[in-house]
Amino acid sequence: MSHVSQQLASGALSGLATTVILQPFDLLKTRMQQGGLPVSKHGRPHASMVLAISREIVRTKGWSGLWRGTEASLYRNVPGVALYMASLTQLRGFLATSPHFTFVQTKKTSRNANGSRSVLPTLTSSGNLAAGAAARVTIGFLLNPFSVLKARFESNMYNYQSVGQGMGMMVRSGPSELFRGFLASAMRDAPHAGIFIVFYEQIKKDASYLFAPQTTAQSSAVHAFSAASAGALATITTQPFDVIKTRIQVRPEGEYHSILRTVKLVLRERGPLGLFDGASLRMSRKVLSSAIGWVVYEAVLMVWTSS
Repeated sequence: MSHVSQQLASGALSGLATTVILQPFDLLKTRMQQGGLPVSKHGRPHASMVLAISREIVRTKGWSGLWRGTEASLYRNVPGVALYMASLTQLRGFLATSPHFTFVQTKKTSRNANGSRSVLPTLTSSGNLAAGAAARVTIGFLLNPFSVLKARFESNMYNYQSVGQGMGMMVRSGPSELFRGFLASAMRDAPHAGIFIVFYEQIKKDASYLFAPQTTAQSSAVHAFSAASAGALATITTQPFDVIKTRIQVRPEGEYHSILRTVKLVLRERGPLGLFDGASLRMSRKVLSSAIGWVVYEAVLMVWTSS
């Protein structure tokens, strides 16, 4: 199997695992961010709102209702994660040939100088930032129609009965509907991906110096810790754009068709804290998906490249 095929397959397995396991986090986050929730006198959602939404879903749809939108999420995340991780690895490999973006040339399966085992090239922070942002935004553009579909399945504002029906209705509405929220997504994804890769590599390097992993299991633990930590940092800094993106994609009202007007509506309805609706859910989801996804991705690649 070629290197690109291995990267695509590893990324697809990573996307499959994280989507199936963590779909309830996405569904609840979307319900929190779509607006129209009862709020306290301070303009904040009641602390028990996540629990209340969960109970209502379970009461009306059963436990399986927490996984509504999984099929649409798989259409978005399996190819999305596969293409992102493969293109990111290829782009990092390309940038590693330039002295402007790399410290040293590294072999794919070699043990790095810091003692960690990794299949990824070693780049400078600027190289990681550029690679992560470029890969994420490009894949986000290509799969934006599935991102819109995913968000609408997770909300309770659309009564799509199947992925085919939902996509068909969006296609008939034209390109503007298929690419709703892309600019907000790009403003979220470019810094998120860049920040994540920068912190992931730096934390992995520092953790490897401290713990000096000697086995695949120890390396996987370092990768999981590094990815979870980087995921948390990248998520909280980009949360406002995630709220804006969700509102634009799921709200049919015309006033939600621009970023500026959406921000004004969120601030008017919810105040500044409204831009952080669903932050804890997204944080939990991103931390867990980063840990699971990068462990699966690097572990599978290490098995294939060592065989």
